[in-house]
Amino acid sequence: MRALTLITALLALLATPSFAEEETLPREGTMSLETMHTILERLDSDLQNQNGNWQLTIADVPVVIVTDAVNNRMRILVAIRKADTLTPEDLTRIMQANFDSALDARYAIAKEILWSTFIHPLSTLHDRQLIEAIGQTVNLARTYGSSYSSGLLLFGGGDSGAIQQRELIDQLLKRGQPT
Repeated sequence: MRALTLITALLALLATPSFAEEETLPREGTMSLETMHTILERLDSDLQNQNGNWQLTIADVPVVIVTDAVNNRMRILVAIRKADTLTPEDLTRIMQANFDSALDARYAIAKEILWSTFIHPLSTLHDRQLIEAIGQTVNLARTYGSSYSSGLLLFGGGDSGAIQQRELIDQLLKRGQPT
């Protein structure tokens, strides 16, 4: 009975996000490597591209974007720190953030590194979604150790209560979309 009460309480929290509704925008597009390259060039004129894998710098943070067009996948990556230095408390806080303040970006561990990452099917990615994802991934890396927030929204029911970092995402949207 107690487990049922806990599940009911969690479902109620998840059903009521604590963010204001934004304008309704298309969330799926028809992203191609060429379109992605054009958007990324708008964000960083020193962009480096090697066969659908890009390196760029956003707000002084190195960003890597890896694509696999054959398998319809893309990944945005920002290295944060060596994973072997994480404490159990760090890991708990990261998992809490993945629940409510990381939003579409996520903390992940691979190759002995803690990453901020965004993973999505390539072909259904919308241009605005790509730009927001880059901003969220950079914000998540920049706020590691403080608010652990991607900056776009805060989903209710978690433990974060993060300070939002919306400013970077708004700046990227202005630079990344056609004028």
